[in-house]
Amino acid sequence: MDFAELDRTLRESVADLTLDAQEKFELRELGAKLPADRVRYLRNRAFDMARELMLAQPSQTPQTLDSLRWLEQVVKTLDAVAEPPALVSSAFFAPGDACLRKLRELCRSAKRRLEVCVYTISDDRLSEEILACHKRGLEVRVISDNDKRYDEGSDVPRMIELGVPLRLDDSPYHMHHKFALFDGRVLANGSFNWTRSATTSNEENLVVTDDANLVRSFSGHFEALWDKFGR
Repeated sequence: MDFAELDRTLRESVADLTLDAQEKFELRELGAKLPADRVRYLRNRAFDMARELMLAQPSQTPQTLDSLRWLEQVVKTLDAVAEPPALVSSAFFAPGDACLRKLRELCRSAKRRLEVCVYTISDDRLSEEILACHKRGLEVRVISDNDKRYDEGSDVPRMIELGVPLRLDDSPYHMHHKFALFDGRVLANGSFNWTRSATTSNEENLVVTDDANLVRSFSGHFEALWDKFGR
C-alpha cells in the first residue's frame, strides 16, 4: 500500500471526526501489516489532518475538541499495534506433569503450524496432540531419530501411517534434539523427552519462550534438518 492510499484511508476516517469500531478494527489490521515507516507516516498524517481542521476554524471549540478526540483514538490504535509484545519465558520441570501439561496446552492453542523435533516420541498423550493438530488441518512436521523408531511403544510408525509428514535422521549418530515450535512464534526446548518416563521418573526441564531471536534460530535449524533428512 502506497502513501496515497494510506492518506486516503485516514481522510475517510476524519471526515466525520469519529473513529468507530469498524474503523478501529480496520486501522489495527492495516497497522499490523505495515512496516514501521508507514505506521509512523499514518501517525504523522493524523496529526497533520487534526491540525488542518483546527486551523481552518480556530474559533469553533467543539470541532477542536472532536479533532483532538479523533487524533487520540488514531494514535492509541496505532500505538497498540506498534508496541512489541512483552517477552514471555517460563520454565517447567519433571518428574511431575508440568512439562506434559504445557506441551499439550501449546499444541491445542496452535492455529497454523506445529514443528516437532524430538529424539523419541512414545507418550501417547503427546502423540495424540500431534495427530489432533494434523486432523485440524495445521501444517504439521515431525523430525525424530531413526533408531528410536523401532523402540517398543514408539508412536512414530503410527504417525507415519496416519499421514503426518515425518522425517528421520539417516546417520549412525543420534538426532538428539527435544524442541518444538508453535505457529512460528513460540519455542519449547529442554531435556524433556516426549516419553512417559520423562513425566513419571526422570529429572527433566522444559523452557517455553516467545523470544523472537531464539524462535528464528531454532526455526532455521529445523528447516536445515528437514532438508537434510529429506534427501
